[in-house]
Amino acid sequence: MRRRGAYALSLLLLAGCGGDNPTALDPAAVNAEVAFPNLAFENPVFITHAGDGSNRLFVVEQAGRILVFPNDAAVRADQVAVFLDKTADVLSGGELGMLGLAFDPDYAANGLFYVNYTLDSPRRTRIARFRVSADPMRAAPESETVLLEFEQPFANHNGGMLAFGPDGMLYVASGDGGGAGDPRNNAQRLDTLLGKILRIAPDGSVPPDNPFAGRSGARPEIWAYGLRNPWRMSFDRQTGTLWAGDVGQGTREEIDIIVPGGNYGWRVFEGTLPFDNPANLPADAFIAPVLDYGRELGGSITGGYVYRGTALPALAGAYVYGDFLSGRVRALFYDAAAGTVTSDLEIARVPNPSSFGEDAAGEIYITSFDGRIYRLRAR
Repeated sequence: MRRRGAYALSLLLLAGCGGDNPTALDPAAVNAEVAFPNLAFENPVFITHAGDGSNRLFVVEQAGRILVFPNDAAVRADQVAVFLDKTADVLSGGELGMLGLAFDPDYAANGLFYVNYTLDSPRRTRIARFRVSADPMRAAPESETVLLEFEQPFANHNGGMLAFGPDGMLYVASGDGGGAGDPRNNAQRLDTLLGKILRIAPDGSVPPDNPFAGRSGARPEIWAYGLRNPWRMSFDRQTGTLWAGDVGQGTREEIDIIVPGGNYGWRVFEGTLPFDNPANLPADAFIAPVLDYGRELGGSITGGYVYRGTALPALAGAYVYGDFLSGRVRALFYDAAAGTVTSDLEIARVPNPSSFGEDAAGEIYITSFDGRIYRLRAR
């Protein structure tokens, strides 16, 4: 899962994301620790909660399993249950696999959840809906309903994130289909679902207020486009803002705020730099990233979450993200009114952070390819 790096800072650290009160943050005051010392996972790519008041966490393993366990630091391996096992169907390896999980906002009442995974023959992405069984620790695999499928021309850049917005719609992150430099120009084309953020209703239908619904030659599921490999996106649970980390080609990694109908520039631009721009289009023809960074800080961005928990008040309003290659975990403070980054600093290191996630209280967890789940805490 390729991503990008960040730039060195030595400034005062002033928070301002979405109107939060400015606060000084000492990066030495925060670190990452193993959250569940008794547990280990195989290539975990996501962690989340069901929003049902059960205080459980769900971990997605790339090969095709979803595991569930109590959110308790002392949890034992024998308390982990296999919630869903699709390993027999999932095409996994490299950037392929089970990549996304989202619980219906009404999961406590309807038991519905949604999964993003890849299959073979033909190689394709599937968005499917499942239902929990009578046992709350296990899904009903036979309940699968396919909502959307689209072919993947190459084995990389699959995106994979699923997230429900505050509008109750399901958002899907899709990579450009792979291959160096987006050889089919998928990200800029509106007749393909690749290189996009998609928006569908929970039943798989297209919301009529999607920006390209009814437009000739455009896929109506498209919400935003011009993305290379949006590896993790999230909604700020306080403001509803949609943030995404988009993995770069060879030079820049970027963080974007996603708006309906927005074009984020790939492959014409990589971050703020021209990439394949024969028409010499100006940068302001596209939506600029909130931040982009180069190889001095990493090489594969892992998008994160705006911190809205209570355990680390100095992080309030910070967009916490990481880099898979460098292991850096960073906190970005953004002044939404001014449209500027007020600070961006390293707060922790985690080996190969593959994803971030929240528990029900808004505390942030980090999945790592060392098999562990980490959490941020005050030193």
